[in-house]
Amino acid sequence: MYCPECGHHNREAARFCGRCGASLLDPDAGEPTMSFEAVEEEGADAGAAAEPGEGATLVIRAGGGRAGEQYAVDRERMTIGRAPQSDVFLDDITVSREHAVLERQADGLHLTDRGSLNGTYVNRHRVETARLADGDELQIGKYRLTYIERAP
Repeated sequence: MYCPECGHHNREAARFCGRCGASLLDPDAGEPTMSFEAVEEEGADAGAAAEPGEGATLVIRAGGGRAGEQYAVDRERMTIGRAPQSDVFLDDITVSREHAVLERQADGLHLTDRGSLNGTYVNRHRVETARLADGDELQIGKYRLTYIERAP
């Protein structure tokens, strides 16, 4: 079975690509997919999620078909990982359950790898910990995110 993302030849019973981690399951097979309509709250600005606002934001640029999703960095400490309770939930086998953590320190926002198998990258360099600056590109598993810092 060949991976639709990277073309790697995988064993026939594989569920995920051994090279890039992409799903090898037929999206039409198995459980039916349910869809929900978005409910707009009263007073909510419909375009609020389209552009990063004030404060720091993480924007998914590529990976998992989630390009454009945003996460406001609005707490002193935020977790990133595959665990559903993560503040930044990246659901893919290439992401560790507790992959990394964002922590606000006196000199700015720091990204720290939590011993992940695939590593954490900032601007294409593998890091254990790094202070983030506006425009930095993060790679966590197959996801590429951009850190955007806006003045409050």
